Amino acid sequence: MSQPDTLAPDGAPLFLVDELPEGPTVLVTGHEARHAVDVLRLTAGERVRVADGEGTVVEGVVAAAGPEGLQVEVLARHLVPPPAPELVLVQALPKGDRGPLAVELATELGVDRIVPWTAARCVTRWREDRVDKGLAKWRAAARAASKQARRPRVPEITDPMSTRQVCGLLGDTDLALVLHEQARRPFSAVEVPSEGIVVVVVGPEGGITDGEAVAFRAAGAVVVRLGDEVLRTSTAGPAALAAIAARTRWR
Repeated sequence: MSQPDTLAPDGAPLFLVDELPEGPTVLVTGHEARHAVDVLRLTAGERVRVADGEGTVVEGVVAAAGPEGLQVEVLARHLVPPPAPELVLVQALPKGDRGPLAVELATELGVDRIVPWTAARCVTRWREDRVDKGLAKWRAAARAASKQARRPRVPEITDPMSTRQVCGLLGDTDLALVLHEQARRPFSAVEVPSEGIVVVVVGPEGGITDGEAVAFRAAGAVVVRLGDEVLRTSTAGPAALAAIAARTRWR
């Protein structure tokens, strides 16, 4: 199996499966196959990619498309390594559909891990009976956005974390940034490492409390101002990820 640094973009659609079997062909079934046949109307001979969401990618051509699924003839297999640095978004739970929106945008911009954070001023609360439903929505959004962006790796959505747990996470990173509209230090003044783990913490609509900011600083985080404008909680994280990727990954 070849191991390229990246896959050359060629416009071929990407389909995600739970497992990529060995062999000369891959059968895509279920929703992915219905989308390929009924929406994209793929036919024999068209190029496609099939991935397991963990970095293994098959490049091939459609051998057959029909009710039984999408039969793909394998031309090559690749193992795409994780990009560097690893980008982690700690996202305070937003209201309504802004949570999945934040996940979609962050996924398209290359996030590797998203941590739902139950901040003090969160209006939305994932109580015990809502955690699984909330996580399912976020993970579905990440999977759909990965296909849209043709990403071979679907970002991990962790279980929700408390502020204390987030502090533990920040203490084991190479750079931790907390976005705050009143911070004196601008984001542009921070040196971003090209390797290791970089974490971005985004507060809720009501903002980060003074206690949370103090706790994050004690854990080693840097509180920064992203720009002159105040962004929504669902867009601040993706904006920061884009700025980081422009310095480290987009070359």
